Amino acid sequence: MARFAVISFHTSPLAQPGTGDGGGMNVYVRELSASLARAGHDVDIYTRRDQPHQAATVVVEPGLRVHHVTAGPATNVEKGDLRLYVSDFAREVSLLFRSHRPDIIHSHYWLSAIAGHELKHEFNVPHFVTFHTLERVKAETFEMESESRGIEEEQIIGCADAVFASGDTEANQIMSHYSADPARVVTVPLGVDHAIFSPGDRGQARCASHLAVREPLILFVGRLQRLKGVDLALEAFITLRQRGHDAHLAIIGGPSGPTGSDTLRLIHQRIADENLVGDVSLVAPQSHVSLSTWYRAANVTVMPSRAESFGLVALESQACGTPVVASRLGGLPLIVHDGETGRLLNSREPEEWADALWEVIADEGDLARGAATSARAFTWSTSARIVADLAVSVRARRLLDCWA
Repeated sequence: MARFAVISFHTSPLAQPGTGDGGGMNVYVRELSASLARAGHDVDIYTRRDQPHQAATVVVEPGLRVHHVTAGPATNVEKGDLRLYVSDFAREVSLLFRSHRPDIIHSHYWLSAIAGHELKHEFNVPHFVTFHTLERVKAETFEMESESRGIEEEQIIGCADAVFASGDTEANQIMSHYSADPARVVTVPLGVDHAIFSPGDRGQARCASHLAVREPLILFVGRLQRLKGVDLALEAFITLRQRGHDAHLAIIGGPSGPTGSDTLRLIHQRIADENLVGDVSLVAPQSHVSLSTWYRAANVTVMPSRAESFGLVALESQACGTPVVASRLGGLPLIVHDGETGRLLNSREPEEWADALWEVIADEGDLARGAATSARAFTWSTSARIVADLAVSVRARRLLDCWA
């Protein structure tokens, strides 16, 4: 059995997904770590303290702990400013490592990976990295955050003992954009908790969600920011209503990032302009467990992301038997099979998204069965087994050392 140190610097796995910087990564870190712990491994997650009264250590379940590490002010900090505190964070985690030395460091996101890289060299411990988003890949379909981020990612990839990709598409992007050694790029698909995310009665789900609508329900789940494409989801829905189709749109999430407040303001404005106040529900971020009820309540989930490394929302929706209409990019084609579990679109034209949504609603039965069947192949225990097996092989060989 191995002792894993999981670095999640900018967001805690205990945080509410769907607002701020919380999203699919939070779920990934928590669920993968929990599966490793349930398999008998010892897992410690290190995250930056963003509230003054957070406990130093939270025991999540046997073998799994979350440590809140002070680095910078104990409050929310804009993601663009967090780079200033990474070295402070690494220094504090280093002190904790001295009494609880890990066998493996697993970093999530590029900021965590900077700290993980430093700690790898200080303690001579193998370093695994899951980036979740990559600057040079995101720049292809959305916008560049900073050239320096791409350079730092490349340096980390060059020294990481394993770089995890969610599927073949992301693996190829890591190799082509960052010249990664193919032998160190490892596919670790995400999973889903089928005890929670499974098909169920739609009527009961709508009652549990306090959603008194009979019309077909279109569901958007995600942070309210340009990257996730909530604006396109709303415009497609407006197009459907203009065509005379009865439907209801539920948007679950909160504003995130520097464009979040503007995105929310524009959503409110468009709803008012089109006189759709009663046809669109704006729902606060929900707990991970509660989302399963919303998926079961919906006829279709829409994911018009501008960039997406995997798309956990799509997987969890399909596990509940709800088809998905999504952008054909990133890891989404690994989950959404066009014409079998939903639809994939290259376009960003609202008319084409409206067409696809109504086609899925009309052919929902076969697609729902296909979605639920397809999702069964994804489990967190499988993901954890891949990571644990890799830990054994990596510890048996010489570490990469870019500082040598």
